[in-house]
Order: sequence, then structure tokens, then C-alpha cells
Amino acid sequence: MTATPPAPRSSWAPPVPGRPWATDDIPDAATPPVTVPVAWLGRTSTEDAQDPTLSLPRQLRNARAALPAGWVIVAHFYDVESGRKELHERGHSLAYQNFKIPIPRDGSLTDLLQEAQRPNRRFAAVICESIERVARRTYFGTKIEYELEQAGVALCAADEPIITGPRAKLATPTLTRRIKQAVSEWYVLQMLELSWDGFIEHISQGWNVGKPPYGYLAEKVPHPVPARRAEGRTKHRLIPDPPRASAVTHIFQLRGLDNLGYDAIADRLNLDLAAYPPPEPTRPDMALGCWSGSAVREILRNPKYTGYQVWNRRAMKKGGRYNDPKDWVWSPRPVHEPLVTKELFDAVSTVGRKRQGSRTTHGPNAHPATKRSYVLRSYVYCDICDRRMFGKTRHQISYYACQPGPNEHRDQPWFPDHPKSLWIREQILITAISRFFATRIFGLDRLSHLTAVLEAARSADGADDRIAKERAALGRTISAIGQRHARLIRTLADGLGGDETNDLHPDQGKQLRDVAHREHAALDAQREQLAEQPAHLRAPKQAVRAADNAPLLDAFPHLDVNLALVPEEIQRRLYSAFGLEVRYSRPHEELTLRVTIPDYLLDGLMLTGHELQP
Repeated sequence: MTATPPAPRSSWAPPVPGRPWATDDIPDAATPPVTVPVAWLGRTSTEDAQDPTLSLPRQLRNARAALPAGWVIVAHFYDVESGRKELHERGHSLAYQNFKIPIPRDGSLTDLLQEAQRPNRRFAAVICESIERVARRTYFGTKIEYELEQAGVALCAADEPIITGPRAKLATPTLTRRIKQAVSEWYVLQMLELSWDGFIEHISQGWNVGKPPYGYLAEKVPHPVPARRAEGRTKHRLIPDPPRASAVTHIFQLRGLDNLGYDAIADRLNLDLAAYPPPEPTRPDMALGCWSGSAVREILRNPKYTGYQVWNRRAMKKGGRYNDPKDWVWSPRPVHEPLVTKELFDAVSTVGRKRQGSRTTHGPNAHPATKRSYVLRSYVYCDICDRRMFGKTRHQISYYACQPGPNEHRDQPWFPDHPKSLWIREQILITAISRFFATRIFGLDRLSHLTAVLEAARSADGADDRIAKERAALGRTISAIGQRHARLIRTLADGLGGDETNDLHPDQGKQLRDVAHREHAALDAQREQLAEQPAHLRAPKQAVRAADNAPLLDAFPHLDVNLALVPEEIQRRLYSAFGLEVRYSRPHEELTLRVTIPDYLLDGLMLTGHELQP
């Protein structure tokens, strides 16, 4: 940008705002010109996108060549980081330490801005190769330029004219710079958008990005671009790795059927490493040689096992953290052989939230003071506060209790109506659960019981009454539109009001007629749209129909079992397999039992059912 020409004198005077290197007197013209100290500012995008050992020296050479006579670079500030970072995040990258850059470094962009504010700074101007080296966002680039200008430091670019005349015109150079900054920002955004679209098309065609997940191998295909193919580059799809694919399926079953935690699943797998080979990390020296809870967690969180290609699961520029699942990009259809069903993957993803804070294993916990275990731990909920009830023992009798704490829950809306403490005996719960399974799951009349429950739920919902009311409301709306339509037609037929229209200017009359015709068309469209809605008003499809579940229910044996006599481990496997949820309502002294029978867990449920047979 514009800079006042250096005054000829023997030493450089401190600058003042608006005149970066102005002096307070005019020395004799015979005095040789002084040197204008300049700071150089450089930047490369990232250590992966560019070679800083080549890019930064090039930028310095071009900046030095563009300097007017008498201007000398006395300080070097540069970074190896993205120019799109927030301004407060700039200058903190240590990536430059990974390279042998043949330029002394006086600091980062942040250091340059801080020194510019000091009265004893070493420079009177800053030069960069091109203005986009300062920032890739126009707002940040102009902000940096403004801060330097307020400090009396000019920001120059090697590919722009450096104007030093006292009457220099700034309008056109400023416009040129702003256009360059806008084009630079547009270019980056366009490249990001095109790259995003390219990745979407890439996964839509079934190509994998990154290392194949555990359980899959890479089926390499020569790259479709001849130049890249000549370099030996390939693309790959996922194919099952037989010895490891079965381990993935088993892990999902342990999580979905038994609701086991990550460490508990790892312990199961470590019992037979030959059948379930542990994962091999990219770095062999980091291999544990066994399964860990974190390895199990990574598998359970990877949606590629459903047969779909999924991209953008992790924000690699933000430490590799997981993105929100709604930001994941899925292929429109399965593109490789799945190891688990989509339904099982969705069900497994909710296990952690449902069981948070509760052990998944049976038996007492490891605390030294523990004397017994509670078979229904994590399955019983208080219907008032929707919290899990916990086990307590009094006089050798097991109970499940709910005792909200005043200091912790006093602000909850349910707290005033919640008893200080409510208890229910374990024996009562197990008796009710045993009768439920004996009649509703393993009983002869289980299908009729399910049909009755579904019919009762439908009646309670009042779907038929609601639909009738919605149809009546739509009818009234359509009738009102018809009346407005008739009045508008009469208005048009009468010439928009009779004699009054004759007094209007011809242009005004035309405008009124146009408005009336537009209103006429809008009413027609609205009436047609509403007329189609009653046809779509029908009773909501029931989530479960008894007839649809007949084959699934018939697959279970007919048993008359007393669960109180069944070992705790088998009981908990049964409850976990069916996703048992017991809700106790103290005000009504009622128990509500709910189970789910997903078809993908049928094999595991059958095994549990056979263990219950006498």
C-alpha cells in the first residue's frame, strides 16, 4: 500500500500513525538516503500441502526483489499453518520445527502484530509475497492490515506496486487489493466445495477412504486416471477378511444381546485369540497383542460394517474428534458386503446411553464391602422421575429403591410429587417378570396377548377421532376458500367495483385487474392443494402388528419357568436379550414391563431360551 517516501537523513526516526516513516524535520538534501527497515511476513498452508523449505525462501526472494531502493528486510516472521484459521488461533503452530528452513525466524504473525504496537519496533513496513499470504479470509486480512496501519506500519505486497509518492492515489490500489483478497477467499471455498462433492461421489461409487477397518481387506483396483495409474496408484473397495469378519459380528452380538461393556467384550475375545485375532495398528511397535476396550469401542462405532460407505466421521483438522452423526456422509446404498445389519448397528449405538453408570456383568462388584448382587440392577425405573432404581437390603430382604436428593433434584419438576423414599421388593418384581415371560413370551396364548395390547394402544391413541377432526377442519377451510373465490369472480364480473373504476387512471385499473387475477390463481392453487390432503389422512401405521410377529414369536419354545429359580447370569442374559424395562409407578401401585424382540437377535435369544428349559 501507499507509503510516504523516506526522508534523506542519517538515522531513522520513530513513525507516527498515518505516516509510517515520517520525520519531524527535513534534513539537508545532500544527506544520503536512510535505510527503511522492513519486516518480511511469510506463510505456507500446511506441512502436507506445500514444501516450506522451497515455498518460504521463494516468498522471501520475491519480496526482497520488489523492495524500492533503500528498503532492507531486518526481521523475518513466518508460519506453517492454514490461513483460514481464526485470528486468535494464528501463530501457535510448531509445524515449522519439522523442517530445516534456511531463514532465521523472529516469530509468528502474532509476534509481528505485538511488536508493531511497541515504540521501539525494528521495522517501519511489512512486506509479503502476495496479500493472500497474510490470511485466506478477507475479514482477517483487512483486520491485520488495519491494525498495522493504526500502529503506523504499512502492509505491502511484492505483486502490488509500492507507491511512495507524497500525493499517491490510493483508490485503485485499494480496490485491486480487495478484489484479490475476495478472489483468494472464493478460490479456497470453491476448492473445498468441489473437494467435498468429489468425496461424496467417491464413496457413492463404493471406494474406501483410508485404512480398511478391522474385518475387511482392501480389494485394490488400478487407478482410473492414466497418469496416476502409471505411478502405480490404486483405489480400493472393502471385502471381508474371513478370520476377522466373524469377530466383528460376534462383538456386535455381545453388545446387542448381552449389553456387555467394552472391557467385558475384550475379556471374552481374549479367551480365544486364535478365533478372534486382535487388531494390528499401523505402527507395529504399538501393538498390544490382545484386545482392549478402546479397540472394541472403535469397531462398534464404525458404520462401515453395515455395508455402507461412510465419510466425514472424524474432523481430522480438529484432533480427529468424532463429528456429529448427522454430519456423516453415507453412500446411498450398500456398496460392500455387510458384517452386521443396519438395525443391529443402530440398536448397539444406544446401549451405552441406556446403561450409562451401570455394570453389565452379573454378580457382586469388586468393592470390598459388597456382600451381594441384585439380579434386576439397571432394569428397574421409577415412573415418577424416570431414574434407575438401585438395590438395597434390609433384614436379608432385597428391595429396589428411589431416593432423590433435595440438594441435587429440588429444581426438577417432578420433585414436589416424589415421595422422600419409595421401595419395592425384588421378589415381587421377579414374580411379575416371570409371569410376564411365561405368558407373553413363552406361553401358548402369547400372540393373542400381543394383539390385545396393540388394540388397546390404538384405542388409547384416539387416532380415528383425530383424523375425523382434521378432515372436518380441512373441509371448513376449503369451503371458506370457495366463498372467497366466488366473491372475487363477482368483483371481476362487475368491473372491479362498477362506476368507481371509471374514475381510475388506466394504469391503476390495469394494476387492480392484475392483482385480482393473481389472487384468483393463488386461491385456485390453494384449494387444489387442500383438496388433496384428506386423501392422505389415514390412521398412522402401527409400529408393530401382531400378525407380522407371529413367525418370530412361534420360533420360541413353550416354557413354564420360574425365573426365581434360574441362575442370575442366565436371568440377566435373558433380560438383556429382550431389552427388558420395568417401570414402577408408586401412585398407582403399577408395574409396566416392556421388551423388544429384534429379529437380528433371534439366534442369541433362542440359545438363552434353550438354557431355560428343564
